[in-house]
Amino acid sequence: MAGILAWFWNERFWLPHNVTWADLKNTEEATFPQAEDLYLAFPLAFCIFMVRLIFERFVAKPCAIALNIQANGPQIAQPNAILEKVFTAITKHPDEKRLEGLSKQLDWDVRSIQRWFRQRRNQEKPSTLKRFCESMWRFSFYLYVFTYGVRFLKKTPWLWNTRHCWYNYPYQPLTPDLHYYYILELSFYWSLMFSQFTDIKRKDFGVMFLHHVVSILLITFSYVNNMARVGTLVLCLHDSADALLEAAKMANYAKFQKLCDLLFVMFAMVFITTRLGIFPLCTLDNSSWHYGDLHQVPNLKFIANSSSLRAACTNPI
Repeated sequence: MAGILAWFWNERFWLPHNVTWADLKNTEEATFPQAEDLYLAFPLAFCIFMVRLIFERFVAKPCAIALNIQANGPQIAQPNAILEKVFTAITKHPDEKRLEGLSKQLDWDVRSIQRWFRQRRNQEKPSTLKRFCESMWRFSFYLYVFTYGVRFLKKTPWLWNTRHCWYNYPYQPLTPDLHYYYILELSFYWSLMFSQFTDIKRKDFGVMFLHHVVSILLITFSYVNNMARVGTLVLCLHDSADALLEAAKMANYAKFQKLCDLLFVMFAMVFITTRLGIFPLCTLDNSSWHYGDLHQVPNLKFIANSSSLRAACTNPI
């Protein structure tokens, strides 16, 4: 195991030339990101999950009721032990042969059995109230973390000039705001990993699970090798559209169709601008200058052909 870890964390891959992990240890003069910092994400993820439960019950649910969003679900299927056993243990979509067999066994017509299975399937669909509460929580968090990210980044030089993401890399000190921003984002994705198994089951469950895993890995690795500056830009860009999407869902659940359409158009515009425009053309492309102009930048402590710089060009969070 030690050999595998040594191979995985090979300094020639993760760090610029002639830089070692020992060089990034904390000193009295400067603090750098440390791998052990990320352990804070686990208790914070649990706290976020608990805050979510409280928020949905005491904030989101009253708001939904005030908007006349009811918790009433679909029509309940008539209790039947035989059909319930088939539904839970065999299939939720019986074929014609099985329908005919059940019809003879229960002395029901086939249409009545089909109706029962349709009602039973609809019972498992969450109510609009639950969907609204879930979207309101996500909207609130995305709005908060995006607002915090903008307030933090507008005071940093690398927001206005992305070359500052690489000045003096990797000897860039870790500030409290940057540390909090990163740990908060990582904790939220960990909380999503856990809550996904209790949330509304969607058709894209597998895709979203993979998305959360990849996001956690990228946030973790970019923090450990101190690519946090460019990481904060990517995080803020990705958060910018999420709040609008959740707001559009809330408007849809509340049956405010015109507001829903407006919010969705705004979401599409922000999504296209940030993720298909700013992200590839400004955030990723900023690393290309290392190969031609690196020798002109003063006070740099790394070499132009560093493998970590090449990785940064194609390592979105």
